Amino acid sequence: MFVLRLLCLAALVFTSAGVSPARAKDLLGTAQDAGTFTILLGAVKSTGLTDILSGPGPITIFAPTDDAFSKLPPQTLKDLLKPEGKEKLRRLLAYHIVDGKATSRDFLGKRLEAATIEGGSILIDATKTVMIGEAKLIKADIVADNGFIHVIDTVLMPK
Repeated sequence: MFVLRLLCLAALVFTSAGVSPARAKDLLGTAQDAGTFTILLGAVKSTGLTDILSGPGPITIFAPTDDAFSKLPPQTLKDLLKPEGKEKLRRLLAYHIVDGKATSRDFLGKRLEAATIEGGSILIDATKTVMIGEAKLIKADIVADNGFIHVIDTVLMPK
């Protein structure tokens, strides 16, 4: 009982002092803290998708790691990162983003399609090993204050 009173007192002190409780980070901050999305974050910034990933959400991103990007043919990645490849890169990144909340609980044991903000759809097959298109799900449900990150091992290519 003493601990509960102490916690209530601490909450009252912090609130009256104008200190707000810790807040989760948006998708960009959460991905940055993870440390395995350097290429993805650089590409998001260069294509102007930061507004979407830092917006109110909820947004779900199937986030390829740096290792996933390294699987692309070297010339493909170079071409995408050139100024003239910006629109193609934006489309590719948008293919990894779903408008709305999609947690692993929503798709485990199922086979379904999710509409992407790029305009296409990706197949999520979670009937055995969880596959997002051709990518294997490495880690699910990384929570941000405006959505979820699901880590994948391959860059998804829009049709």
